[in-house]
Amino acid sequence: MKNSLHKYLWLILVLFAAACGNQPAGIADDTPTGAYKRLYTAVKAKDIEGIKKQLSKKTLDLGKMAGERYKKPEPTWYENGMTGTTFSGTLPTMRDERVNGDWGALEVWNSKDSRWEDLPFVHEDGAWKLAVGEIFDQTYQSPGKGMDQMEKEAANAQTNTQIPSVDTNKIPITNSMPAAPKKDTKAK
Repeated sequence: MKNSLHKYLWLILVLFAAACGNQPAGIADDTPTGAYKRLYTAVKAKDIEGIKKQLSKKTLDLGKMAGERYKKPEPTWYENGMTGTTFSGTLPTMRDERVNGDWGALEVWNSKDSRWEDLPFVHEDGAWKLAVGEIFDQTYQSPGKGMDQMEKEAANAQTNTQIPSVDTNKIPITNSMPAAPKKDTKAK
């Protein structure tokens, strides 16, 4: 009995290890949220190589192109992680993670601009990475509308229902000028 229990325990451990083996070493939370947290941590540590590991290939190319265009040294190309949300002194609030296949998105509070920023992610080389370059390359495929966009659309729809609609077909349109007053032709 004890022997069978040990065999099952070993089998469970082997299966667990195999399941965990699909992730690159060092990635415990392989989600867009986990990728953002790693990016934020690397930005705060000023770890340029760590930042670059959290960026997609196209995002790295975008950073290189922008850096060369503006004649800035390479470390400055990636120092903010390609997003204004990393300027926050503490890990910003995150919400509404969405995933569809190899594409993902996460809303992150941008305290500098006081707005939600919908960050794009791509699952590349076995890990989630920030996909700003894919936006500029127009290859990013959104996993769906974010909560912020849906809230704005709902508020806009609610506001627009308060405005009475005007049927422009019933508004008379004239192309005439008012008649000029007649001059008194009787001279005195």
